[in-house]
Formats: sequence, structure tokens, C-alpha cells
Amino acid sequence: MTDSEFKEGTDIMKIPSLFGKGKTVFSFEVFPPKNTTPIETVYSTLDALKELSPDFISVTYGARGTSADTATCDIASYIQNDLGITSAAHLTCVYSSKELVLERLKQLKERNVENILALRGDINPEIPRLHDFEYASDLTKFIKENGDFHVSGACYPECHFEAKSMAEDIRNLKRKVDAGAGHLMSQLFFDNSSFYSFLEKADIAGIDVPIEAGIMPVVNANQIRRMVSVSGASLPAKFSKIIQRYENNPEALRDAGIAYAIDQIVDLISNGVDGIHLYTMNNPYVARKISESIRSML
Repeated sequence: MTDSEFKEGTDIMKIPSLFGKGKTVFSFEVFPPKNTTPIETVYSTLDALKELSPDFISVTYGARGTSADTATCDIASYIQNDLGITSAAHLTCVYSSKELVLERLKQLKERNVENILALRGDINPEIPRLHDFEYASDLTKFIKENGDFHVSGACYPECHFEAKSMAEDIRNLKRKVDAGAGHLMSQLFFDNSSFYSFLEKADIAGIDVPIEAGIMPVVNANQIRRMVSVSGASLPAKFSKIIQRYENNPEALRDAGIAYAIDQIVDLISNGVDGIHLYTMNNPYVARKISESIRSML
């Protein structure tokens, strides 16, 4: 497919235009396969997710720090141009130079991908970081200055683990929005009250862009331990009891995790949340079970 065919055949939508239409936005996140696995393996997952009619699909940043590795861009292009679904590509900056970011923007623009989730990225103490961008707000500003892209940002209902306080974290989030982030997707959480409290603080700070609730259905015990250690999300007693009771029964834990996620989403939709961003973990079965349960409520 040529660049001209991209432009003629694809209806590009900036993510903010999906909001404010009297419905709850429902989106998915997928990730590129491991470097040793062919990229085509994710396409069957995406074909299955297309049947669920998400409003958009975001693709995590799976690059290895070179301009030759275009997995995220290629997958976002497939979503946008082959499936006809609005896509968003993640882009991190902690190990990226300005030159590499400009190359990424060029690649995305050529493929009609015009939505980017700008992230700082995780810091690995064993890898020397670059300092062209210190924070996601710096990357956000740079993207807005170098192309007609919509930029989304991440937010942390239970506070970023490196922030000294929630007040500091909210100030940093406001700085990110002021730099050009027109939509926010939250880190996963398991206690909706934490999300509602966060929304109140964001509103008081003057953050007035759509905020999607990030929901991850936990389907195995190792997954939850890994994600909690990375994200710092707290585990409500109700959720912990589910893990303890079913961790040695994979099928029961999967079904209980799906049921818990559905319960969270029903409550969030009932309280008028802007959107639900489902971390699919590239699992179409789980995404389908949840989508079928909440579709009539969106």
C-alpha cells in the first residue's frame, strides 16, 4: 500500500473527536510480539478484536531503540489502514534522541497514524539514559511542535510511584496537558474509589481533557503479581480474596478476573466515566467476554 493509498482509503480520526457524543468511549491496548516472534502473529489477534468494534486501539512501544525497529508503527498502520480502526502509537522518550523521535514521527505520518501516546518510559538503571527529553511533557511539546498529531498522555489514579505526593503528581499532569496532551489514559487500578478521587483532584487542578479509565482483567496469579510490582496499584481486600481462593485453579481465576473487571466497568460507566481503555494483553477471548457483557451500556 502506497502513501497515497493510505491517504485516500482511510478515515483518520483524532482521538478527542470520539468523546462528547453521548456514549462511553471503549478502546483497547495491544502490544507487539517479542523480538524473536514474527510481527504477523499479532494480526490474528487484531482481526479478532476488530469484530468487537472498539473506538480505537493503542499499540505499546516495543522498539529496541533503533530507527530500523518499526513494530509499533507497523502494527498501528495495520489497525488504521487495513482494519479501518483509529489507532494510536505509544512513543517513549527516556532512551530516545530528538533525531529518533523525528524519524518515528515521519514513519507514523507516512502511514496515516496521527494519534500518539507520549510516555517517558521505564528507566533501567543498567542502561545509560539520554537527556533530550526529561519528562513526558517535554516529549508532548516536541511532538506538537513537529507535526499535526494528537497527543495523549498517561495518568496515575494512585499516584506515580516516583512522585513525592499526589499533589505533585497532579501538578506534573497539568504540565503535560498544558504542553498539548488532549486526552489521558489511566494506569490500571482495581479500586474505583481511587479513580473517582483522582478525577476530583484533576478537575480542581483545571485538567479538562477526557480521561479514560484503564482496566486490566487479571486472568492469572503471576500476571497480577508482575503488574502490581510494576504499576504500584493497590489490591482491595475483595480482589485479594479472589486471587487467594482461585490462584491454583486457572480457569476459575480467569473467569473471576473477567467478572471483577466487568463489575468495575459497569460501576464506572454508571458514574459517567469518559471512557474505558481495556488492557487486552493480546487476549481476544477475554476482550470478547468483557465487550459482550457491557456493550449495551456504552
